Amino acid sequence: MTIALLDGSLKVGVFFDKGDHEFEDNICICFKENCPEEEKILYAGETNIYITPEQARELASMLIDAADQSSHATR
Repeated sequence: MTIALLDGSLKVGVFFDKGDHEFEDNICICFKENCPEEEKILYAGETNIYITPEQARELASMLIDAADQSSHATR
């Protein structure tokens, strides 16, 4: 699953890495940037962060909480 951010110049993908199934941190958050060098926010064109299922759930919960707060603030 991938989402495009920053007018499409940053793509964030999240997936279970089957090749790392034996490791606890086998959920990958993949950041890919496609923009001029001076506009990059990361050093590499692709950066992967591996997290555990518990961390993934906590991150998802934090995102939902922030989205809920934003929705309530704009009413």
